[in-house]
Amino acid sequence: MGTDPLRFVGAGAAFLLIFLAGFWLSRSGKPYGGLMLNVHKLVSVGVVVLLVITIRRASQAAALGAMELIAVVITGLFFLGTIACGGLLAIGKPLPAIVHRLHQVTPYLTVLSTAATLYFLQGRTV
Repeated sequence: MGTDPLRFVGAGAAFLLIFLAGFWLSRSGKPYGGLMLNVHKLVSVGVVVLLVITIRRASQAAALGAMELIAVVITGLFFLGTIACGGLLAIGKPLPAIVHRLHQVTPYLTVLSTAATLYFLQGRTV
């Protein structure tokens, strides 16, 4: 059995929850509410864990090809960038505007690269 469609649906639902919590946080202003900030962070960590497990299982079935490996690396970099920018924003100190702008853009790039990675891993035994 390959990477099943439930992974796509689950990842999509988790990203939707992350985005909704993020929009809520940006609209509520600083200081951020503890509950919504923690939901935002924990669901994000859950998506990372789900993706790492999926990639690990796929790589155990067979070695990753060049396109798959590139997609995994790019997705990992986007996740790191998104998490780093979000972490900086959460500390509540004044930051350069570029940090806020990056945290507005990198989540979309993360979603696209995650979708591409899951697509490339779709035919593998997981």
